[in-house]
Amino acid sequence: MNTEYEVRILEIDVDKVIHILESMGATKVGEYFQKRYVYDLVDGSSDKFIRIRNNGEVTTITYKDKTIRTISGTKELELEISDFDKANQLLNLIGFNNGHYVENKRITYKLEDVEIDIDTYPNIPTYMEIEGINEEVVRKYIDELNLSDYEQTCDSLFKIYKRYGLDISDKHDLVFKEGE
Repeated sequence: MNTEYEVRILEIDVDKVIHILESMGATKVGEYFQKRYVYDLVDGSSDKFIRIRNNGEVTTITYKDKTIRTISGTKELELEISDFDKANQLLNLIGFNNGHYVENKRITYKLEDVEIDIDTYPNIPTYMEIEGINEEVVRKYIDELNLSDYEQTCDSLFKIYKRYGLDISDKHDLVFKEGE
């Protein structure tokens, strides 16, 4: 299993962040509409889950353990698969109930040793993720992007929704409304 070195910066000013990234020489990798199914594990922990995600180009299945909420606390095992819908069917057949279907819009930038994702989900403010090769690199870019004053978290998406008073644990679908 791999360690993911990542932090989320909440409630960003998207235009300002993009301007800073581009002035630093970041390369825009792409803009994606992502869809995912998130499956709870048998132990009921929202800190450990399986996710199938498609970004319009690639579909992956991932096991994530976010029990430790630090930049280096997430453990993950991810592999590329060929069929989003069949993977969902398979997991349902073996007893995983797709508790959540979730959509988001993502803009991805690459800057030296980090990937920076600007994520927009329904009903909460846009945030960004900074993922690097180690914790020191992630912290370096928090400083270089002047993000130290923004709220930072290593929480899961479900815990981020709770910060805004939205309990999505009982919602099956989290989708954009038409025109969003």
